[in-house]
Amino acid sequence: EPKRKTVFGSVGRRIPYRILHVINQDGESLGNMHRAEALRLMDQHDLKLVLLRENVDPPVYRLMTGQQIHEEQLKRAEKQKANPKPGTYVKELSFSSAIAKNDLETKTKQIAQWIEKKYHVKVTIRQAK
Repeated sequence: EPKRKTVFGSVGRRIPYRILHVINQDGESLGNMHRAEALRLMDQHDLKLVLLRENVDPPVYRLMTGQQIHEEQLKRAEKQKANPKPGTYVKELSFSSAIAKNDLETKTKQIAQWIEKKYHVKVTIRQAK
């Protein structure tokens, strides 16, 4: 199964499951219910259904306001920024052996910043003509 990037947001009325576990906007469990009943609740309270967990039986959906969805999206974006994807980042820098003193200092500062961010740094020094 190809990896799908899950986007946190309202699923609208497209719910592929017949039976859902529904949580209200306050975080209280409403139990398992049929898709039609969940849609009726959604319309009655002017809320949106959001898929929380798909890989459980029955899948878990939450009734949320637009504001709650927006806040959760912002939290997830912040978390993603804080935790970059795993993998090795390699930064490469090359300069001449006849480099000026302040250019060398600037590049040294840049290398130090990359090392703090846990990047691998490759430095190449070319011979001056």
